[in-house]
Amino acid sequence: MPLSTHATSRIATAGVPAGDGPTLAHGPEAGSLSPDAPPALSSEHRACAKAAPGLLSDYMALFKVRVTAMVVITAWAGFYLGSVRSAIPSFHIGLLETLVGIGLISAGAAALNEVLERKSDARMVRTAGRPLAAGRISLPHGLLAAFATVAVGSLLLLRFTNSVTCALGLLTVFTYVAVYTPLKFRSTLATFIGAFPGAMGPLLGWTAARGRIEWPAVALFAILFVWQFPHFMAIAWLYREDYGRAGIRMLPVVQPDGWSTVVEALIYAVIMLPVSLLPWYFHISGNIYAVAALVLGIGYLAYTIRFAKILKAPSFAASRPYARALLKASVLYLPVLLIIMMLDATAGRR
Repeated sequence: MPLSTHATSRIATAGVPAGDGPTLAHGPEAGSLSPDAPPALSSEHRACAKAAPGLLSDYMALFKVRVTAMVVITAWAGFYLGSVRSAIPSFHIGLLETLVGIGLISAGAAALNEVLERKSDARMVRTAGRPLAAGRISLPHGLLAAFATVAVGSLLLLRFTNSVTCALGLLTVFTYVAVYTPLKFRSTLATFIGAFPGAMGPLLGWTAARGRIEWPAVALFAILFVWQFPHFMAIAWLYREDYGRAGIRMLPVVQPDGWSTVVEALIYAVIMLPVSLLPWYFHISGNIYAVAALVLGIGYLAYTIRFAKILKAPSFAASRPYARALLKASVLYLPVLLIIMMLDATAGRR
């Protein structure tokens, strides 16, 4: 379950997923997408990928621990804000039960994603070292670990939270694994579809605390949903050669001139300004948050406008710093926004 579908899965790139973020082997090959796509991985890359780092490290990679951690953090924000809305303490055993359940579901979804993408992962430099792609974990082993983790997480949510949260969690897994993952090889629409499961963290946290879907929860979902697009456009540009090699139809691969990538990033960066004010509108947070959200949103937009310089860069290598700067800005923007939102939380209307 991505935060960005790829959103947080690439957070490590900026020093923090996605990532997400977010393969079936029946997509078009890289050659049909990009005439100048790089060749298959070298024998040196494959040898490095097969070097065994240890079972614990393999499980951390299989469950995409960084991505899962960010999902848990956003779920905590939703739980906290939902608890404040109910005027009840947010730090109690229910918080732990909720976060463990959501974390397990997210980890299981990540593992199922790697099961499906094991062949395409093996063709990409940055993912060739994943345990399934490199053959260090077998397919039955990966499937068992993935389904067991999803099952345990679902049972925990059903037992300790409510049926709404459990159902939303399973819907998230289904959308991420069964819809988004195969769609990546067929259409650039996958990025839009993947943003739905990528934005579910705070909504799950809110429903765990409140037991129902409400407009403030939808506002939190909307923030995560919109935030992902500039974030992922930066990632997609940075790794377009890898995506092209694997046959994944991302905008920078299908339309390598960069115009569609920049336009999409700019549109959502502009939309982010009013969307980030929804928690203030729904009385989740106060005026301090509203001012901070505007300042942060303008900064996010500024980095996205700077990202447009990729269109005039003399080479792909020269364009990478602009994409990397936007990626770092996006990774900083989200946690700062959530922290201020939580610090300025108001009980509002129950």
